[in-house]
Order: sequence, then C-alpha cells, then structure tokens
Amino acid sequence: FTKKDVRKWINRQLTRYRKDGFGYFAVILKESDALIGQAGLMKSTINGNEAVELGYILDNAYWHNGYGTEAARACLEYAFRELELKTVCCSIRPENVASIRVAERLKMTLCGSHTVIYNEKEMPHLIYELKTGN
Repeated sequence: FTKKDVRKWINRQLTRYRKDGFGYFAVILKESDALIGQAGLMKSTINGNEAVELGYILDNAYWHNGYGTEAARACLEYAFRELELKTVCCSIRPENVASIRVAERLKMTLCGSHTVIYNEKEMPHLIYELKTGN
C-alpha cells in the first residue's frame, strides 16, 4: 500500500474506534514484530440489518500457519467478553475456502447470504455467525 492508503486505513480505524468503540487491529507476528495483516470488528449492514462483522486479512505469505484463526478467535473473545455482544457475523466470498475454514474452526455457522457491490461489481457473500454461548 502507498503511504496515502495506509493513512486512510488508520483514519478509518480511528473513526470506527471513536464512533463504535472498536475497529480493526494490526496483526503483528510476535517473533519478528512484522505487520502481517489486520483483524477486528466492524459495524455493517447486511441484508438491511445492523450487524457486527468479524474481519481478518493476512498477507498470503503467512497463510496456513493458524494466524488467521488465532487473530479471529481473539477478536471474538473481545467481542463477547469485553463488548458483551450477543452475535458476531462474518461475510465471506464463497470461493474463499480458507476463510470459510477459519469461520468453521471458530464454530461459526452458515446462516445466509448477501451480495456486496464493490467497484460496481456484484459479489456474492456467505454469512456465518456465532452467538454468545455457542
């Protein structure tokens, strides 16, 4: 990303923290302090309903090491224990098998679908959710 892109990302997160009390976090590799991705919570509207969505994106050089699951699990623990949320969802492209596996490892269940318009293109997504006590 360019410095401008990074500044925009940071400002978006700061706005989310101020407005909603949460947002995305940087995912840092403990061994080297390398920035390897982002994970966190974001308010969104899915099929006309307000939701809190779990998101995780890692540099693909770090895929298949359990980092996505670890980061997402920490975000869910924060959502349920600290924020006292009742439900957290995840919106995943059907072809993103790795993210679907992460959601399933976290005991999230498929509960529907929706379409996201991104750059004027319709992109189908599956909706996974986890409720308190699952």
